[in-house]
Amino acid sequence: MKIGCPKEIKPQEFRVGLTPHAARDAVARGHDVMIETGAGEGSGYGDADYVAAGARILPDADAVFAEAGMIVKVKEPQAIERARLRKGQILFAYLHLAPDPDQTRDLLASGATCIAYETVTDRAGGLPLLAPMSEVAGRLAPQMGAWTLQKANGGRGVLLGGVPGVPPADVVIIGGGVVGTAAARVAVGMGARVTVLDRSIARLSFLDDLFHGKLTTQYANQAVTTELVRRADMVVGAVLVPGASAPKLVRRADLAHMRPGAAIVDVAIDQGGCFETSRPTTHQDPIYEVDGIMHYCVANMPGAVARTSTQALGNATLPFMLALADKGWKQACKDDAHLLAGLNVHAGQLTYAAVGEALNLPHIRAEEALAL
Repeated sequence: MKIGCPKEIKPQEFRVGLTPHAARDAVARGHDVMIETGAGEGSGYGDADYVAAGARILPDADAVFAEAGMIVKVKEPQAIERARLRKGQILFAYLHLAPDPDQTRDLLASGATCIAYETVTDRAGGLPLLAPMSEVAGRLAPQMGAWTLQKANGGRGVLLGGVPGVPPADVVIIGGGVVGTAAARVAVGMGARVTVLDRSIARLSFLDDLFHGKLTTQYANQAVTTELVRRADMVVGAVLVPGASAPKLVRRADLAHMRPGAAIVDVAIDQGGCFETSRPTTHQDPIYEVDGIMHYCVANMPGAVARTSTQALGNATLPFMLALADKGWKQACKDDAHLLAGLNVHAGQLTYAAVGEALNLPHIRAEEALAL
């Protein structure tokens, strides 16, 4: 198969869809790998690294999209990229369609087969291609929140860990999954007083055992969430409903009761955000203020640490990418129900129920797409 990897064009997105190691593995299996010139520079990989791996360097994205049978990316295709997709072409990338009707319509119109990293599953019920970036984003969240809390950035001027004689910051993490656990690990390590909210008693028990009493766990109902958010210095939104829009768990009215200058870090922003006042921002202009509360809502947080993120994502996606290239998407998905769960769009049909429900669009089951 001809595998193409264009340079990411989302603002301040420095990751790349294929590492030279992944390119080498694909070439060794007889595939033709094409990399847009400069695609790996943000992650520390030069064109020469890809050439040494056996890949070809193409001059621009138009050439990559025109020649490749499968496009491997990191972030969802931007409008100009969606216009380059064609019928029968495979797109393998993060998509996050539920909060993005424009992208969804464009992908349906393209006729391409679009497989989303974030909805591929595993035997344990996890999301193996989302997990590494969730881990990165979770670990970054307290770091970015601490920066947002600095007075020069509009925050409360509170040091996360405090100092002797001065209490540490209160950090509330909504959601105890991969993001929430990673955020808790860093926030606890920085010396903050951390509370994690979740609706799974089993998950709360796991966290209690994992952290040996170094954080507080509470069952997440609306009253408890509202109470804790109002007295927090930092609130991390770490809620995920696979493939669907994130639920709005904190309303604008709650902001008036929060501590002035408190920081909100919405890691769920790729799925629409779990705060009513969230809107996507960029690394270049990451924070904004609403009702005295500072919001950090960068939609591609792991892009800030592109080298680490690219390597972690590449480790996770490589087996699935090779299966798609070796067998073709249809056979690969027939052989692996977990990969089939990643199918979101095929031949003008929406194939993921949560997206259809979020956008009020008709959809079919992914299994039905195998017959098209």
